Amino acid sequence: MKQKIINSKAYAPRCEYCLHGKLTADGESVLCIKKGVMLPESSCRKYEYDPLKRKPKKRTVKSEFVDSDFSI
Repeated sequence: MKQKIINSKAYAPRCEYCLHGKLTADGESVLCIKKGVMLPESSCRKYEYDPLKRKPKKRTVKSEFVDSDFSI
């Protein structure tokens, strides 16, 4: 049996990540083909996770380096 690469259960259901919704230009609402205008934080029973809509968190870069970090 194949494992899913992306665990859709790890993220709370939100309309902004839904397959059926599209975020408006101002980012304050979602246009859903199933339910109409929704808030980005809300969700419904028709929710389907779309991993391409989620924006990953930015990585933090270590700002302080020591000479021993660059030696072999």
